[in-house]
Amino acid sequence: MMGGATGIGFAIAELAHNQGASVVVGSSNEEKVRTASSRLRDATGYAVDLRDESSVRDFFKQVAEFDHLAITAGDWGGPMFVSVHDLDLKQAQELLSVRFWGALSAVKHCCQTIARNGSITLTSGMIGHRPRKGAPIMAAVGGAVEHLTAGLAMDLNPVRVNAVNPGYVLTEQLKRLPEAALQSAVASLPIPRAATPQEAAQAYLYLMLNNYATGQTLSVDGGGLLV
Repeated sequence: MMGGATGIGFAIAELAHNQGASVVVGSSNEEKVRTASSRLRDATGYAVDLRDESSVRDFFKQVAEFDHLAITAGDWGGPMFVSVHDLDLKQAQELLSVRFWGALSAVKHCCQTIARNGSITLTSGMIGHRPRKGAPIMAAVGGAVEHLTAGLAMDLNPVRVNAVNPGYVLTEQLKRLPEAALQSAVASLPIPRAATPQEAAQAYLYLMLNNYATGQTLSVDGGGLLV
């Protein structure tokens, strides 16, 4: 579980742990790794920097053989919501360093030890399907992850590769929004609220356990793609 120390990632780790899985948590923040591992009895945790390929390689050397990989790590910072008119291209490139290139690095190095009947689940985002003014790069990142998912599903079979497309989820980042702003954002949804991390995590577990699902993007967005 890469990005598994907080938010959706920790919820996935906790749900898998509660179903009897041996869980390994990876995150760039070593203190958060220790905290997450202590909350999950018998879980293991290692610090890993998805921006550094050697760190990713070392992470999988420590993990050894495993069945499923979920990646929820993301970049929070930089020009996430900036119009192309004001875009610093060098900063914009950084937005793909974890969500796209970091995820690809993890997939590359996990292939040495993942089970042949195992699975990899990446994370995209609703903005890839519902672009908004002033956020072209974030829309591009979400789309890139989903196309990468399809390509990897063909390239790595029989290992299954899927993605989850979360909508508004009550992670630490979303909770920083003013309550009025959050309520306005979800008001038009068929299910007019944000998801809990546990609700989002169930989608990852489904894709791990369904042996006939590959190359798919599963949306958990309260009906956001409908409106």
